[in-house]
Amino acid sequence: MLAQVQLLFMVVFLEMALILLFLFRTPLRKLIIMTLDRVKRGRGPLIVKSVAATVLVIMIYTVYSIKELQSRPTDSVNPTDQILLAHQILEAALMRFSLFLGLMIDRLHHYIRELRLLRKTMEAVKKQDRTLDNGKNGEASTLRDEISSLRNTVKQLESESEAKEKEVQSQKENSDSLKGQSEKLLLEYDRVLEENQNLRSQLQSVDQTVSHSDSKKNT
Repeated sequence: MLAQVQLLFMVVFLEMALILLFLFRTPLRKLIIMTLDRVKRGRGPLIVKSVAATVLVIMIYTVYSIKELQSRPTDSVNPTDQILLAHQILEAALMRFSLFLGLMIDRLHHYIRELRLLRKTMEAVKKQDRTLDNGKNGEASTLRDEISSLRNTVKQLESESEAKEKEVQSQKENSDSLKGQSEKLLLEYDRVLEENQNLRSQLQSVDQTVSHSDSKKNT
């Protein structure tokens, strides 16, 4: 009986130590987590549940024995029964406490593992965001280069357009000048043509006068 109590004390202290190790981030905690991960694979969960069920059954039987001893009349209880009652109460308390600590260890292990997975997921998301940001920065740089190239092209086209406009303006001025000269030439041509016509008329009248005077002399 003493050995059972000592074993239960060892189990309780071991579980308390495991819980304390879970609370601090140390290499030993990683080793314990890896060990529990391996224990929970294959037949490990079944063995743990079987041990926990056995302890629970023993605890229920012990509690039943305690109730039975406590239900006896006070006069019929001898010192041996009192020692046995105290021993059974201690055993039941230790078994209940060990089951509770075992449940805490299981939950802590589960939450720590979930936290590690969540951190890995967040790190992967951050890396993906950084990759996207780098890609966006690269695209932005490419767009800036394209915009700069387009601006240079627009400036070149504007300069060419200004040169074309100046050339067109110059040609228009030349055309206006030629048009003015052409109009002057037409006016001069009309004037010369009119003078020519007048000269012809004068010549015809002179010819008629001369022919009329000759005809008078002949008569």
